[in-house]
Amino acid sequence: MVARFRYVVCDVFTDVPLTGNQLAVFTDARGLSSADMQRLAKEMNYSESTFVLPPESDGHVRMRIFTPQQELPFAGHPTLGTAFVLAGPLQLGVIRLETERGIIPVRLERDGPRIVFGWMEQPTPAVEPYERAEELQEILGVRSELPVELYDNGVPHVYVAFPSPEAVAELRPDFQRLAGLGGHGIDCFAGAGSRWKARLFAPAVATNEDPATGSAAGPLALHLARHGRIGFGDEIEIAQGAEIRRPSTLYAVAHSPERIEVGGSAVIVARGEFEL
Repeated sequence: MVARFRYVVCDVFTDVPLTGNQLAVFTDARGLSSADMQRLAKEMNYSESTFVLPPESDGHVRMRIFTPQQELPFAGHPTLGTAFVLAGPLQLGVIRLETERGIIPVRLERDGPRIVFGWMEQPTPAVEPYERAEELQEILGVRSELPVELYDNGVPHVYVAFPSPEAVAELRPDFQRLAGLGGHGIDCFAGAGSRWKARLFAPAVATNEDPATGSAAGPLALHLARHGRIGFGDEIEIAQGAEIRRPSTLYAVAHSPERIEVGGSAVIVARGEFEL
């Protein structure tokens, strides 16, 4: 007997189709094994795909997140995109998604019946100095204007402060050498006040360059607040993805070291099903 598994494709951290970061949401993953989910994520070949299951605690649903290579305990654009896909039919103002890093509440804003924006409260990241900071800066050809530190909220990212947004845009990194540093993203950023530009490179774990990285946006706001570039509670806007023709806009607020929110829009662009 053939089983059918429906999915929705949405572009996240954008309100313009075919920009932002692509996501496939399998809206009912009952009957799929972990191996099946991994194979489907490889078949879709987006940076992540999510698989929705019945809740196991007090969330509305449980969500599993897979890259084409591995399962992740948490990720930003898959959480926001899944919330957009599910909360519309469920008519929820806040949807609680169970992940391996705990329950992630996503607060949704509407224009009439249409969801137009969402804010997710992210896991608190662990912070530590990055042990290979000198090597990383040599590869990138820059001296970071802030301490080079590693933040891990379920997905580890290292932050390097560039002198200007133009320097970030002009960067042409050696992906082979970056991959040799190990399994974390490299977030290169610059800006001032509420406006920041970022590029995220993760050649060892997912993709050479990611168009919109929600799991990195929250720790970036915390990094800026910890080092005095912004205040705790200040909202920042992050531009990402233009260099790979997937422009994205992310918003982030570090209310405190323990409370971090990341927001953005998403738009549904396709629906389909697999027959297995």
